[in-house]
Amino acid sequence: MPTYNNLSKELQKRIIEDRKSNWVNPYAFKDENILRRDMGHDKPNLWRPAFVRDCEKIMHLPLYNRYADKTQVFSLYKNDDITRRSHHVQLVSRIARNIGSLLGLNIDLIEAISLGHDLGHTPFGHAGERMLNKLYNSQTGRFFKHNVHSVRTLDNIYHLNISLQTMDGILCHNGEMEQQQYKPVSYCDFAMFDEKMETCYTDEKADRKLVPATLEACVMRVSDIIAYLGKDRQDAAKLGLFEKTPTYAKSKIGTQNAEIINNMIVNIVENSYGKDYLKMDEDFYEAFSMGKKENYKLIYGNEKVESVYAESINPMMEAIYEKLLKDIKEHNTNSVIYKHHIDHINSYTQYYLDKNPGAMSYQDNEPNDIVVDYIASMTDDYFVDLYKYLFPEGKLEVKYIGYFD
Repeated sequence: MPTYNNLSKELQKRIIEDRKSNWVNPYAFKDENILRRDMGHDKPNLWRPAFVRDCEKIMHLPLYNRYADKTQVFSLYKNDDITRRSHHVQLVSRIARNIGSLLGLNIDLIEAISLGHDLGHTPFGHAGERMLNKLYNSQTGRFFKHNVHSVRTLDNIYHLNISLQTMDGILCHNGEMEQQQYKPVSYCDFAMFDEKMETCYTDEKADRKLVPATLEACVMRVSDIIAYLGKDRQDAAKLGLFEKTPTYAKSKIGTQNAEIINNMIVNIVENSYGKDYLKMDEDFYEAFSMGKKENYKLIYGNEKVESVYAESINPMMEAIYEKLLKDIKEHNTNSVIYKHHIDHINSYTQYYLDKNPGAMSYQDNEPNDIVVDYIASMTDDYFVDLYKYLFPEGKLEVKYIGYFD
């Protein structure tokens, strides 16, 4: 039977009393301290407060729509019940806001980070990310990471004037690195932020050393793992990935999705209320870490999941990359990368360019960066259709597993 923990009666009483007395968490990030590159623009008002503006900018971005057809973990299944990246982002936001609300943190900042954290993800999830990184690195010596690219999308491609605090949370979200304690290291300096970004391009392991600048970003970072740990197990079972459902280790956090979410929220809040850091009990951390290791062993490394990437998607991405790079270097304006990507970016950023006459036009970016921007922006279906369009005689194909297969 599932076990659902509760906050201690003492903490529940304290939270209720603090709310009645209008207690303000001194470690919450204050709206008035927001920093943007252009502080004269996007000024907050009653109906669009500081970080609400970031949320809305992200949600109205065309790439936000594309979350709906990007792989979370399981590609190429026609199954409406399997998590896509859009659902994952919503789950992260919900879990993070639950924790943030109980701790008295800035909920709008938490939401903005959550909604934007995976904008830079490639089609076909982390497998697509690994392949795109391999191609990009072979051409430039630089590294591709989806968290870094999420920031590039907002800041360097679309020039949305997103706040430093939101972008720092997105950059530092690295949902693959669980910790027992998360403590932010505050800073408010775009020069430092830009240096962090550049280091991530030149040092493959730099993103593992990133520390968020706000407690809100720390909440989103741990919520990212909470959101997928049990959900990926649910999805794997629905798809019949296992001949026999594995027996997950019994632990403090539970084994099922609802258990894991509830129990992790309760333990984190119990250990973190009123403090300048997030923390979970040691046995919860050990169970949390072990649960992720089980997922890697049983799900993410499963042969059924990996084989389709090696046999089809990776060679397709290599062929697409080479063709698009050739088209840019030859200034082939009839190419799809101009018509579907460069022209779109130019149109979207015209206001920014008019306001900043000295700014670099998008097509003046390094060709490999443009190709990476385009491929990373694609949904799974668009990627497959683009391969067919570019290589009508190509022998590579991807077969979807249908509802009745």
